[in-house]
Amino acid sequence: MTDEPVATPAGITAASDTGPLTYETAGVSIAAGDEAVRRLAPHARSTFRPEVLSDIGAFGAVTALPDGFTEPVLVSANDGAGTKPLIAAALGRWDTIGIDVVAMCVDDIVTLGAQPLLFHDQITAGRLEPDVVEAIVSGLAAGCRSAGCALVGGELAEHPDALAPGEVDIAGFAVGVAERARLPRPLTGEPAVLVGLASGGLRCNGYSLARRVLLGSPPEPGLLDAPAWPGADRTLGDELLAPSVIYAPTVLALFTECDARGAAHITGGGLAANVARMLGPAADAVVRRGTWPAPTIFSHIASTGPVMPSEMERVFNLGIGMVVAVPPSQADAAVATAHAAGYEAWMIGEIGPGTGTARLVNPDT
Repeated sequence: MTDEPVATPAGITAASDTGPLTYETAGVSIAAGDEAVRRLAPHARSTFRPEVLSDIGAFGAVTALPDGFTEPVLVSANDGAGTKPLIAAALGRWDTIGIDVVAMCVDDIVTLGAQPLLFHDQITAGRLEPDVVEAIVSGLAAGCRSAGCALVGGELAEHPDALAPGEVDIAGFAVGVAERARLPRPLTGEPAVLVGLASGGLRCNGYSLARRVLLGSPPEPGLLDAPAWPGADRTLGDELLAPSVIYAPTVLALFTECDARGAAHITGGGLAANVARMLGPAADAVVRRGTWPAPTIFSHIASTGPVMPSEMERVFNLGIGMVVAVPPSQADAAVATAHAAGYEAWMIGEIGPGTGTARLVNPDT
């Protein structure tokens, strides 16, 4: 008997002595995916709000709008954690990276005064490992609980050949609800004070540059286990993997209690570029350097690179993760509100008449 090619339904042939091909032999494990879904469902359900009308496992999520809105509008955003998951992979610690993904999404929509309502995630791996997926989803759930939104669904995808085993990419999508009449408008140049909320570190931005500077290319073994900088009491891995602050509940409080006129989430592009997104064509913003204590990680990156000050300001948040514009009469109250919520905050600049630009200046300028 000779080995004749065996035709598959797709017209592809395989030698009969190797047996029929399966999804498993092609690199995709349906069983691992099923086990991951079984484990993640309780984490997701722990975030459900009363408005959630469907359960995990449906083809779509059904969520009602909250009560109390006269003319509700939906506000949405999607984002990921950049290259920060490479740090999680190197350390084998996946339980906080989901917090980062939630933070990047909900802190975008809250700048428009939107109450975070629901969240979807996308986890793509070269090979699905249920332990890793469960750790990631536990972080997503923790982030959603902190933000006050429901993790209503997501997608698990195994992409062999596109990603190597151990490689994982994570993204998310958030939807919030806001009162149409209270949506922030571009700032007009009417005087306002900029209140900056502390980030404590990089959050999710600038990691490609930070990794190149601090770990080398290719990464030098052992550096993640070394002190974050000379004399530091934590490792570089701990510093780079610290989860992002989630500002959403505090920013909502600043809109309602302190008459905030606008907010800027400080992500890629740094302070000036993101603060400028609040401005109308007749307003300028000035952010004063030195009015807040920048975390040591930034000076360490700058000196180790070396990285020029202008590039640091263009890439990193420099210790301010959210900026809120409030009337001058409300500036002290805004700082106090942030402090009461557990965040350090400072008056870091002001809004005035101008041409729609934002810039960083020295304190005495």
